[in-house]
Amino acid sequence: MVDKRVVAGGVVVLVLALAAGGIYWWRQRAAVPPPVALPPPVATAPLPAPAPAPSEPVIRHPIEAADAASAPAATLDRAALVELLGNKAATTFLQFDGFVPRLVATVDNLARPHAAPRLWPVHPAAGRFAVERGATSEQIAAANAARYAPFVQFVEGVDSRRAVALYRRHYALFQQAWVDLGYPRGYFNDRLVEVIDHLLATPEVAAPIAVRLTEVKGPQPLTQPWLHYEFADPQLEALSSGQKMLLRMGPDHARRLKAKLAEIRRLVASGPAR
Repeated sequence: MVDKRVVAGGVVVLVLALAAGGIYWWRQRAAVPPPVALPPPVATAPLPAPAPAPSEPVIRHPIEAADAASAPAATLDRAALVELLGNKAATTFLQFDGFVPRLVATVDNLARPHAAPRLWPVHPAAGRFAVERGATSEQIAAANAARYAPFVQFVEGVDSRRAVALYRRHYALFQQAWVDLGYPRGYFNDRLVEVIDHLLATPEVAAPIAVRLTEVKGPQPLTQPWLHYEFADPQLEALSSGQKMLLRMGPDHARRLKAKLAEIRRLVASGPAR
């Protein structure tokens, strides 16, 4: 049923509008002013054209649609990772819970100043970061590289082609995790290649590398040293989190991991490295 109050209100508004217009017209007629020549119409500038809709971002390193859709899956489950890596290796090194979002977030963070360990798709290396006293300052201990040896051996043992094939089959999951991370118009595989190139550009630094305790500023002095080290060289300290990780692992491990990264890049990228 139509509300009579709405109808009545509409009629009142209409009558008031007609009355106001009639009174204005009547006053203009009663005064009978002499005719006045109207100025020529002023040409108005045309309205600016609407801004074009943003174009679709250019995808530099597409994952072929056929490969991505050949085996659609709702999740990358533990069984698929165990099949690729073996149960012992997968259980020892991987964080199965939220593996895809963890990997996507960590890949992005490796080219940034900080990569939060709580988001890593792998378990941190066992043991503690080791330093030793050098001639003029503390430096990364030669034995420190041993902490990373099992992880480097694990990475080298991964079948790159099978790993990339698994990535391609489940690419939709990685892309969705990238969108969920806050990049609705981005393409994760482009970011992956970009970060690999960034890591491959890590400078080669001869060991040992000088380090120093990070200065902690506060109203009260610490009673015990806060054992958080940073590179003594400001240029090295200014590197990204991923590049600094490679340096901490030691030059031999860094070269071996770079070789693996270059191999992965050839399988996921279109075109040569920059």
